[in-house]
Amino acid sequence: MNGRRALVAKYVLADILGSAAAWTLFWAFRKLELEPMKFGGPVPLDWDTNYLKGLVLVPLFWFGLYTAIGGYREVYRRFRTKELGQTLLVSLIGVLVIFFVLLLDDEVPSARYHYRSFLALFALHFGITFPLRFLITSSTVRKVHDRLIGFNTVLVGGNERALAVFHEIEAMEKSPGNRFIGFVNVNGGDQQLAGTLPRLGKWHELRQVIASHGVEEAIIAVDSGEHEHMSRIMNELEGTGVRIKVIPDMYDILSGSVKMTSIFGTPLIEVNPEIMPAWQFSLKRAFDIVASTIALVLLTPGFAAIALAVRWNSKGPVFFRQERIGKHGRPFLIIKFRSMYCDAERDGPQLSSQNDPRITPVGRWLRRTRMDELPQFWNVLKGDMSLVGPRPERQHFIDAIMELAPHYRHLQKVRPGITSWGQVKFGYAENVQQMVRRLKYDILYIENMSLAVDLKILAYTVLIILKGDGK
Repeated sequence: MNGRRALVAKYVLADILGSAAAWTLFWAFRKLELEPMKFGGPVPLDWDTNYLKGLVLVPLFWFGLYTAIGGYREVYRRFRTKELGQTLLVSLIGVLVIFFVLLLDDEVPSARYHYRSFLALFALHFGITFPLRFLITSSTVRKVHDRLIGFNTVLVGGNERALAVFHEIEAMEKSPGNRFIGFVNVNGGDQQLAGTLPRLGKWHELRQVIASHGVEEAIIAVDSGEHEHMSRIMNELEGTGVRIKVIPDMYDILSGSVKMTSIFGTPLIEVNPEIMPAWQFSLKRAFDIVASTIALVLLTPGFAAIALAVRWNSKGPVFFRQERIGKHGRPFLIIKFRSMYCDAERDGPQLSSQNDPRITPVGRWLRRTRMDELPQFWNVLKGDMSLVGPRPERQHFIDAIMELAPHYRHLQKVRPGITSWGQVKFGYAENVQQMVRRLKYDILYIENMSLAVDLKILAYTVLIILKGDGK
């Protein structure tokens, strides 16, 4: 962990110093080369307050941009071609923003002034920051290849395919970074690795094995055609944070499922750990914060009116708080306008139904228009929830769902939401079976997650609120 933090610090320091140096050289270039074109004569090279402000704000801007686009994530797994592409993209975006915010000046002798200004800043920033990042990345890659840095890896399955992959990776002159610590067997005959690697348990004990051995990567060595085994193993690995790779068969290779990132690497199918690119997650979170802040401010009069109606309609608190399970299985308190009479669950956890006598008259209207969900903008602002995401459930019902649909665990990859694809398509569930039916829409959302999909779901949610026909 300390090594990772030190490496992140190196990248941050390189970006800050590199962008500061680029800004300084660009300032000198403008004073000595560009501004004489503008004023028709030499301009003194002075380091005024505008330069000093830029020297502070510009590096901070670049640091924020690299953070948003994922430039400081997975620092041990970066490679040089990715570094080139990502630095080019970040440099282009960042220079465009700086150019239009700080540098665009209508009073110039010709358009050449703008072109030269933009190209100079881009060339200086990329020309300084990329070599620094490239050197850091190259040093890390060499350490991985030389087995000085490795990722604790477990083989899921002990069959001949697992044994062959183990020997192939171990025999490679340049290591891909796998540090094998043992295997777990899938069935009783999966023991070909015994004697070569320690047996750490069975496949259904994977979560304990991962936690106790600090596992970062799992290579699944069962046949891809064994869908039942594969599905159970994937569900067991879900939410653990490990990278999942699958040993392919010839059909997988011919169908194009195997994507190589290294010429000399072992062919493996990597289950994509990224639901959305890092910059989209950053933009989604920024949108959540801005929209929730605006909603909480603008809807304050409406909140007051609803609060009075809830208090007038029945005795009890205005707000209802209940523990729900969020991202990565973390519990949090969800807040809603109370729509039921007090002590509605004195007989234990129950789901509401369409004609549920526990729901108050005002509560029935609140549920139909989704107004009871409005206080959850506070949960979004705190970071417990998102505007769009699978609806959070209680642990009691999660346990019941898991018995019928173990793949429910996939929903905990992301923050739960105020509204969801399942909520729009299906509405409130009245029993566990309906929860399972709604689950497929939430799985579809996660597999197709994007900002465009979020906007569509929000639009349909607004229509439901306006029509008042929520189920």
